[in-house]
Amino acid sequence: MLLIFEYMAPRRRKTSRRKAPKVFSISAIEAGTALSLAASTGAAQSVQAMLKGDVANGLKMLETNVMKNKQKIVGTLAAAFVGKALTKGFNSGRLAKLGPIAIKA
Repeated sequence: MLLIFEYMAPRRRKTSRRKAPKVFSISAIEAGTALSLAASTGAAQSVQAMLKGDVANGLKMLETNVMKNKQKIVGTLAAAFVGKALTKGFNSGRLAKLGPIAIKA
């Protein structure tokens, strides 16, 4: 008695390649808040001083600017909070698009 077994090789599945999106989105409210806070705190000058090795003076500059502009900083954060709360209810899409950058509300 002769038994014949057929062996079938498993079929190769297509490798699914997920394409990376060509557009990335940033939140207009968060970006504006971050830029405003960076300007109010004098972060650029402080980091520049720290990179030169003067860490103590860099932190002192940051502390001075924060204490001097604390009302502006609190106002910026409050406005950002209200803005985010207002836009959360809307199903808004893009506000603007420039090349690969899409700005959302």
